[in-house]
Order: sequence, then C-alpha cells, then structure tokens
Amino acid sequence: MTSTGTLSRAQGTALCVGAVLGTGVISMPALAAGVAGPASLLAWLALILLSAPLAGTFAALGARYPDGGGVSTYVRLAFGARAAAAVGWCFFFAVPLGAPPAAAFAGGYVADLLGGGRATVLGTFFVIMGIVVTMNWFGLQISGRAQLWLTTALAALLVVTVIAALPHARLANLTPFAPYGWAGIGTAAAVLVWGFAGWEAVSSLSGEYRDPRRDVTRATGAAVLIVGVLYLAVAATSVLVLGPAIGDSPAPLADLLAVGVGGPVRVVTAVVAVLLTIGAVNAYLAGASRLGAALARDGALPAGPVGTPRRSLLVVTAGSLVSAALPISFHTAMLLVTGCFTLVYVLGTAAALKLLPPGWARRGAGLAFVSTLGLLVLNGTPALLSLVVAAAAVAYASRRTSPKTSSPSSSSAGSIAPKPNTNPVESLP
Repeated sequence: MTSTGTLSRAQGTALCVGAVLGTGVISMPALAAGVAGPASLLAWLALILLSAPLAGTFAALGARYPDGGGVSTYVRLAFGARAAAAVGWCFFFAVPLGAPPAAAFAGGYVADLLGGGRATVLGTFFVIMGIVVTMNWFGLQISGRAQLWLTTALAALLVVTVIAALPHARLANLTPFAPYGWAGIGTAAAVLVWGFAGWEAVSSLSGEYRDPRRDVTRATGAAVLIVGVLYLAVAATSVLVLGPAIGDSPAPLADLLAVGVGGPVRVVTAVVAVLLTIGAVNAYLAGASRLGAALARDGALPAGPVGTPRRSLLVVTAGSLVSAALPISFHTAMLLVTGCFTLVYVLGTAAALKLLPPGWARRGAGLAFVSTLGLLVLNGTPALLSLVVAAAAVAYASRRTSPKTSSPSSSSAGSIAPKPNTNPVESLP
C-alpha cells in the first residue's frame, strides 16, 4: 500500500505519548489520591491495563483503515452514517471544551510560580493555544518534529523527578490504604479517564503515516509502554513520598521535585507543566483538524466552515476561546469532556468487534468494549452531555438524503472531497 503521509513512526509515537501523557501527569495523581487515598494506585493500574487493549484496538483499526476520520470512519463503516456523525461530533466538539481545563492544569503551576490566580491561568491558556495553532497551521511534519523533541525531553525530566524523589519514599504513607472506602477506587477511575483520553485522538492521524500498515501499530505499542511506565512511576512516587498531603497539592510534580532536589524548582516544574500541556493540546488539535475535514467530506458537518484541516483548526480554536469564557468551572468542563470521550470509546470498540477479523485484535476489542462500558457508568451524570451531542449529530445526519451518507458502503464511493483511504489493507490478516 502506498501512502503520501509524512509522519514517521517516531513522530507518531511522540504524538501518541503527548496526547495521553500531557495534562494527566501534571495533576491527576493528586486528584485521584484526593478521592481514594493510596488505593488510587489500583485505579491507576486498572486504567494502564485497559490502555493496552484500547490502544491496540484503535491501532488495529488505524492500520487497516487509515483515514483522517479516525473513530468516526470506523463507526461509519460498521454502523452507518448517523452513528458515525454521533461519534465525530462527540470528539470534535469535546476538543474545544477540553482545551481550557487542560491548559488550566499548566496554568496552576505558572500561577504557583508567578501569582496572579485565574488571570495567570487564562494567560497561560492563550499562550499555549497560540503555540499549538501555529505548529499545526504549518502541517503535521513540523508539528510531529516538535512533538518528538518535546516528548523526549519531558520523559527524561519525569524520570529525573522520580529518581530524585524515591529515596524519600515511606511505606507508612500507604496506610490507611483506602481511607475513603473501596468505592473510592471507582471514583478515582472515573477521574483518571481524563488522564488516559488520547488513544482515539491519534487514530485520526493514521492516514498521515508514511506506512500506516506497519507504523500505526508499532508507534501505538511503544506509546502504551512509555505512558504506562511513566504514569505508574509518577503516581506511586507521589503517594509514597508526599503521603496524605498529596490530595491537597495544586502542583504535585513541583512538590516531588522540591523534596528530591530542593532549591528553586518551581520554575522547572512550571516549564514542564506548560510543555506537557502543549504536547497534549497539540495532538488533540492535530487530530481534530483532520477529523473536522473528514466529517465535512462525509456530509456530517457543513463543508464551508470545516472543509479543510486549516479551516477546521480555526473552528476548534474559536470554540476553545468561547469555552474559556463560559461560566462553568474547569472541573465541570473536564467531567463533561470525559463523558464524550467515553462514549466515543464505547462506539469505537463496538465497531472494532464488527470490522476486525477473528483473532487477538478482536478479542482485545471485546475486552476494551466491556471496560469502557463500565467507565461510562462510572462517569455518571456528566455523560449525559455526550448523549445530547450524539442526538444533535443524528438529527443533522438525518437531514442528509444523499446516497453518500445513507449507508456504510457509500463511505468511499460518494465522498465530497477526494476519496478517503478506508479500504482495509490487503496484506493484513
């Protein structure tokens, strides 16, 4: 199979790691410990184990159907245009809603250093958005190279932080292990979904790889290993070193580095937080810009505003600015976004059960489907937003009477733009 993509395997791995690692490693250890105590480590472990089949499922679909529509394309092929529109809208409109709280995690570190409260947090958001939009405006080759360097440097910094802090670990900080009861583990898992969202974002980039059949699965596999090791190391070290105080820490990485190294570490951790957030927002905006164009191509969104990746990027950016001005807390916005992403996971893994051939990939998809269904239940009331968005998408798609959106079989033959690359790779088993 030939490809006109420019994304290398290393760049793809970096985008995957950046999409998932990003903001989660900045504040999630403190948030999870705040609702479950040391038992939050079990929630971390469960989400890490879930990442393997979930990421593997999206990688297998991406390698077999490399297309900018990502999960939306897979659901369209499996269940039709209306279901695909629901998935596409859930992801596309969740990205601008999630950008402000994502940047707020980094903004908290900057405010911890400079002061200024919410004004500093918003200023950090504007700076991050400006950098990411500029990188994506000039294409994925530039964005991918920047992401590769960012991810390498940040992974090294996290390793240094863990190594420096570990000598101060105390096993006594593991007791009481479940101060908020065992139900707190489920609550922590629902919170941690935010930290593990990202595997579906990079599936929209599968068509941008130089060799999707080979590179998508290998890049994703490497990313799962890197993310799992770094997440568990940072979470465990945070609990063992900071103890009960972790639940009240606005900047746990800064506290860890202060314990391990000492001195004026707030500057270093603020820079780390900003760079991690740039990596995460970069991967999401890159995926959303391609997804928006793919949805327009398939008639699920109007072609005028989002018909090209650049126009789609501008729409997502404008939506992010509007979201930052909404009178809702960043925490509430985070939960609403998590609900949308979880519904995307449920429908995406359901599509994999229909599209993937028998074998390990389909078994992994079955495990991922059951697990994400459980996460949707744990998410609770905020998941209702995803149902509202999905219903609006179905209503919009129902107005389209053209044959090119009336059935899954029309996904390649009747595209508005050049034909999507949605035929399975012939040489795959």
